[in-house]
Amino acid sequence: MTATGTPQASIPGPGGFATALWWPQPQLTQDPDFPTPRRSLGLRLHGEYQGSGLTEPRYIARRGDGQVVQLSRLLYLVAGAADGVRDTEAISHRVSGEYGREVSEGNVNFLIEEKLIPLGIIVPWGQECDEVQAPRTDLLLALKAHKVLFDEPRVGVIARVFAWLHHPLIVAMVLLGAVAMDVWLFGFHGAITPVLAVLNQPVLMLAVFALTVASLFFHEFGHASACRYSGACPGCIGCGLFLIWPSMYTDVTDVYRIGRGGRIRTDLGGIYFNVVFMLVLLGCYGLSGQTFLLSAIYLGHFEVLEQLMPAVRLDGYYILGDLAGVPDLYGKIGPILRSAIPGRPVAPEVAGLRRSARVIVTAWVATMVPLLAADLGYALWNLPRILSTGAKSLADQVSGTGEALANGQIAAGLAGVIGSLMLIFPLAGTAYLSVRMTGRLIRAARRSSADRPRLRIALSASAVVLAGALGTAWVVGLTPKPIPAQPPLVPVLQPGVPTLV
Repeated sequence: MTATGTPQASIPGPGGFATALWWPQPQLTQDPDFPTPRRSLGLRLHGEYQGSGLTEPRYIARRGDGQVVQLSRLLYLVAGAADGVRDTEAISHRVSGEYGREVSEGNVNFLIEEKLIPLGIIVPWGQECDEVQAPRTDLLLALKAHKVLFDEPRVGVIARVFAWLHHPLIVAMVLLGAVAMDVWLFGFHGAITPVLAVLNQPVLMLAVFALTVASLFFHEFGHASACRYSGACPGCIGCGLFLIWPSMYTDVTDVYRIGRGGRIRTDLGGIYFNVVFMLVLLGCYGLSGQTFLLSAIYLGHFEVLEQLMPAVRLDGYYILGDLAGVPDLYGKIGPILRSAIPGRPVAPEVAGLRRSARVIVTAWVATMVPLLAADLGYALWNLPRILSTGAKSLADQVSGTGEALANGQIAAGLAGVIGSLMLIFPLAGTAYLSVRMTGRLIRAARRSSADRPRLRIALSASAVVLAGALGTAWVVGLTPKPIPAQPPLVPVLQPGVPTLV
């Protein structure tokens, strides 16, 4: 947050949402020839942040480079009065009247030099050009090598095309359809069987991968269309590297000028479109009977659940921030959870948050962690059949490919290598996703049991009991059995694999 006397500011991260940033304060020298401070090029003042969960109100300004900065009321009034016409004395008179307290010319100079110029709100002392160089985001959290995939005009067209899907009646129908889909898929049909069928067919692996990529694009369309439906203007859609992982983003910083309802709709727009995408796949399955479509639906559930986790660069971080009215939650979730433990004092980092905001954050985490654990448990229960099916399919694939190469069938061998890679990459990705989710659960358990040895012992004992029960179920064969091997759909990709089973 930006507050008088601190060098911290909230500006958006790679997806256009606020994240905390620290930088060294520049040393400025008073210039007597600076009578008329002016705002930086393209700066917009959006007013008070609506639905704030902070005890003190915050005001929003958007710089010309698209970055959003939170300001105290006093800083916001000074920025609003700095129009390039008023000198600092006139600004002090205007701000004093609006603020209700005397603000001297010296106070105005101090706020401009020490706060508004470093934030990129006011043009630096003596600079002729209105463009400013100001800090944007923590280097660790920034997207690297980013590339715009759809510019703002194209995104505007996409947003207009899909905006109708955010009508409340349509949303209600989609959510009811999603409930019915999950009841049928998990309760009656079985979600793992389609995944096992895909593990037998490299070409189906490729199809599921293509659908997963398509769902990522559709996810971003959801953010953009929700932004437009809510009354804001979406920016570009692009991609880049977050830390070392590919990541897509949609510039929706304009939502800071609208109410909390519109911001939450925009936050949820991506996940909502994931659900729409899954329902479309279900409809295609009903028409075609192709089970790989159900496999893509099952994997889509993991994508949705991961996005709902309150971690930076995931939708859950921004959803939770807008629900609680705290746009910059980075570094505050841990202190909020610890302060929820009976007998623990409120941490200084979150002392400025309303109690309702802390309750919302705690309830969200307490809901999402069990959901993630349940989805992970469902996958672990079916792990033996997944591993055995995948291992057998890969062994047959590698064996057939090796035989083809040994017999001088170069074309068949190269096609077999491609088929092998189609099997290896999804299996490796599934293993990585499982390890990642397990790691998050372990870290959450460690944080919640810090300095509480009894709770840590209880959690550890529960984990051992669950692991033992799961291992016993695997060994004695209580878990579902693998499906029978199927003939290849594209024999050229699976040399040596029998076409009749």
